[in-house]
Amino acid sequence: MNMIETELVVYSKPNCVQCNATYRALDAKGIPYRVVDLSEDANALEYVKDLDSTYMQAPIVVVDEHDHWSGFRPDQIERIAKRAILPSDATRRPSIAGAAEG
Repeated sequence: MNMIETELVVYSKPNCVQCNATYRALDAKGIPYRVVDLSEDANALEYVKDLDSTYMQAPIVVVDEHDHWSGFRPDQIERIAKRAILPSDATRRPSIAGAAEG
C-alpha cells in the first residue's frame, strides 16, 4: 500500500534549527506529524537512543520501527511525500469542461 499507515513522529528539542526546517518541509508537503520534545520526555529520549545509537542530532523522524532518520533530510521527506500519495491522486487531472465554463 502506498499510504503512510502509521503516525509520523518528530522527536525534537527546543530552539532546534533543523527541527524547524523539518516542520516547514513536512507542512509544505501536507504530511501530518506529531512532535515529541526530547527535553521533556525521558522515555522518548530512551526510545530514540534504542532505535539507533548513532543518531547524534535532532530531529529524529520516525515513520515506523524500520523507517527513521536523524537531522533535516529533505530527500527523506520527499520520499515520504511520494509514498503518501495514492496512485489515483497522482493521476487526477482538472476538468476541462469546468475550465471552459469559467
